[in-house]
Amino acid sequence: MSEMILIVGGSSGMGLCLARSLIADGARVVIAGRSTDRLRRAADSLADVGDVGTIAADITREDDVIRLFAECGDLDHIVSTAADIEGAYELLPALDVAAARKVVDSKFIGPLLLAKHGAARLAGKGSITFTSGIAAYRPAARGSVVAGVNGALESLAYALAIELAPIRVNVVSPGWVDTPIWKQVAGDEASARLNDMAKRLPVGRIGQAADIADGIRFLMRNGFATGSVLHLDGGHRLV
Repeated sequence: MSEMILIVGGSSGMGLCLARSLIADGARVVIAGRSTDRLRRAADSLADVGDVGTIAADITREDDVIRLFAECGDLDHIVSTAADIEGAYELLPALDVAAARKVVDSKFIGPLLLAKHGAARLAGKGSITFTSGIAAYRPAARGSVVAGVNGALESLAYALAIELAPIRVNVVSPGWVDTPIWKQVAGDEASARLNDMAKRLPVGRIGQAADIADGIRFLMRNGFATGSVLHLDGGHRLV
């Protein structure tokens, strides 16, 4: 029987790209997110490779997470690429604590709840993969909240890899990737900032969603990987 995979945040960007590649491989995929409209558009965009299940759920709400797994049933892998960073990139004097809490909820509490309620649904050789980011290693002004949460998420994964064993728990840490979330970070300056970074990176380009999807697939399928952070940043940590 083909693998069953839940992708939270699968309606856009890296999660959607991952869903496409897994469906093309013959896996059964469910994508989850808060917006039913975005989920519907994502399902339509995947129709050329196959069917995808969709479940509207907010992973920052424990009752939603419980319902999510009740609807999914048994799983082989859980992936979370979800992040709500809108309004969080600010200098401290202007930082809205409510925006900071949304980052914490979406990138730390949400993954914690996915592990809490999803572990019992996973096969013995199953895995959980989270998504952190380069901000934990190359922090910048305005990015203190995202940097702190990314670092905390990786520490959470280390602990869960011990507690939930033999279920494997890993993290992909992307660098700058050309996805829609950049509009939230940089607005109209997104293209210019991405181009400037491409010139700095050893690989000479910005990441694409497929680069990160390939890394997640590796961590899902490699039975010897747990408590690992896979850096896919084009060498950003080195420059």
